[in-house]
Amino acid sequence: MSTDPIISLKNITVRRAGRPILDSVSLDIFAGEHVAIIGANGAGKSTLVQVMSEEVHPIWSPDSQRILFGQDRWKVLELRKRMGIVSAALQFLCTTSYPVRHIVLSGFFSSIGLDFHHQVTVDMVEAANRYLDEQGVLHLAEKSMRTLSSGEARRVLLARAMVHDPEVMLLDEAVSNLDLPAKRSYRDALESFARAGRTVILVTHDLSEIIGEIGRVVVLKHGQILADGPKREILNEKLLSDAYGTRVFLSEREGRFNAWC
Repeated sequence: MSTDPIISLKNITVRRAGRPILDSVSLDIFAGEHVAIIGANGAGKSTLVQVMSEEVHPIWSPDSQRILFGQDRWKVLELRKRMGIVSAALQFLCTTSYPVRHIVLSGFFSSIGLDFHHQVTVDMVEAANRYLDEQGVLHLAEKSMRTLSSGEARRVLLARAMVHDPEVMLLDEAVSNLDLPAKRSYRDALESFARAGRTVILVTHDLSEIIGEIGRVVVLKHGQILADGPKREILNEKLLSDAYGTRVFLSEREGRFNAWC
């Protein structure tokens, strides 16, 4: 693992309507590291990954910084070549009349669907077809996005995220509304990303989604980091009960965790 982080956040604060969503958060993530970010609703999880992807900008202060891949300034299109993003919010935006292949191809342009000014090449089409095939949804390429099931749409977004062969996969609550077979397919994709050497950053409510390759867990509470460390140290009933503000019970089977109240 590199000694220099690929994502380095120092004293990051984000406010909305005067309320801190993130409050002086500092976090380093290294190449090849796989990290889960957990916490209750409103803890700041999604905002944290949106800061990483430059979808949200923190409040400036002399002691704050955001360094991504060694740089503090990025053109969004260039940054998107390094980061693949899948989220429930993105799925909502992509639920349009555009066909599946156009949604995947639009990943090359960081747009939703294609327009007259997008110059699509043969290589782009071949890449889109390859990644759709890898996700098992190439047969849906001509279908409208709004006709797909949640699981099918999520696999399309995984293919879209892969078009630039990114170093980092940011996955924000990406199993919400999926049935059990779709969740299994999604975990298989996460495992393949991790085995390929990509850095996986996973935001989740569902501890069973934390694949075996994820070795580090960050817990947020009220916009601050409550805990950060090895998975087996962090995932315990006392800490999780504190994070979620209710009694939490925990079980583990074959390296996978489940929690309930």
